[in-house]
Amino acid sequence: MSHRFTRVVQDERCDMNNEIELSISCNDCVRRGTPDCDDCLVSFVLGGTPDELTMTSTDADVVQLFSAQGMIPRLKYHARSTTDDEVGGF
Repeated sequence: MSHRFTRVVQDERCDMNNEIELSISCNDCVRRGTPDCDDCLVSFVLGGTPDELTMTSTDADVVQLFSAQGMIPRLKYHARSTTDDEVGGF
């Protein structure tokens, strides 16, 4: 998962919100193309063979609430380690 947490700080010179962005890259997930991928939050939201899902912190809060209630699948992302790439893993 390619987490990009970006905190935009409000400054007197600009009018920006304090917002965190979460980006999940399926290309970095060892479960891509497996049955877990088919039943993952990212596949549920994007359908088909997804590439990347980006959410704000507000989006993530809603997703967490719905997942906890069983209304949508949970995130099944598992990061590919550098050793997986080096030894021909997933």
